Amino acid sequence: MIERTIEAERMEHVISVFGSFDQNLRIIETELGVKVQDRDAMIHISGEEEAVMLAEKAINGLLSLSARGENIDAQNVRYILKLVSEGKESMLNELAGDVICITAKGKPIKPKTLGQKEYCKAIAKNTVTLGIGPAGTGKTYLAVAEAVAAFRAEQVNRIILTRPAVEAGERLGFLPGDLQSKVDPYLRPLYDALFDMLGAETYQKYLEKGNIEVAPLAYMRGRTLDDSFIILDEAQNTSREQMKMFLTRIGFGSKVVITGDVTQIDLPEDKTSGLKIAMKVLKDIDDIAICELTGADVVRHRLVQKIIEAYEVFEKKEPPEQKKPAANKYRRGQN
Repeated sequence: MIERTIEAERMEHVISVFGSFDQNLRIIETELGVKVQDRDAMIHISGEEEAVMLAEKAINGLLSLSARGENIDAQNVRYILKLVSEGKESMLNELAGDVICITAKGKPIKPKTLGQKEYCKAIAKNTVTLGIGPAGTGKTYLAVAEAVAAFRAEQVNRIILTRPAVEAGERLGFLPGDLQSKVDPYLRPLYDALFDMLGAETYQKYLEKGNIEVAPLAYMRGRTLDDSFIILDEAQNTSREQMKMFLTRIGFGSKVVITGDVTQIDLPEDKTSGLKIAMKVLKDIDDIAICELTGADVVRHRLVQKIIEAYEVFEKKEPPEQKKPAANKYRRGQN
């Protein structure tokens, strides 16, 4: 057992790192098996030597983030503990990101992980960016934030958000209302992100003026999209032809972000995802970036990260299910 001490410059930074009712502190203690106390204006860490050293690095990193105005929550703590345990503490200083935009309620939106920071840098630098990663990594939300920031800065005249309505098919016809009412449920995540950034009234005003367009992918055919920030969401559900059609819509002065999760493809088994093909076809083209986010970049509830990891382990062990239908078809032929 050893004990190390950390001297914090300001008590408000210590309070921020410890969290409400010391909830962040409890995470550090539980994850590393150490004891952390605030005593005599010093932070005291006791426990096994290796665990204490990791806790010291993590707390110093959190104090540094707090000193730069970052809000410290449970997700920050777990992410920094992961970086420290992987020997990447030198990268902690890169975490404090610039504000992308401010929401309608005054909340600053920033990248929260190194992967998200690289993703935002890629969007700023390139005309086309592919954001690939599991649920909860902020692919769509950060892309919409970048779109709103570009629109407010008058870098683009329009924001166009689109996604394939893969589940539509026959069932779409059974939904009540006109075509827009039928496709709205598939576009709801995009509406939600825009409402958060702009507020409902501002969103409606820009929608009526034509500055914002939210539409299914089929509406993009035959168009040339100039001076626009275009986001294609759920791109793993595009066909090869749809993806090519979308990519050839790009006009002058436009920026494109394509987001998707190649582990959640809803296409029929005999169709290849257009996103998977695009990742191979576009990988060596200048001004196109492919950013792959991982479970470490998940910023939703911590269980989301654990669920993703559990599925990855399961899928590595289980044989692919697509082999089964071929066997059934053969047996039917025998009968």
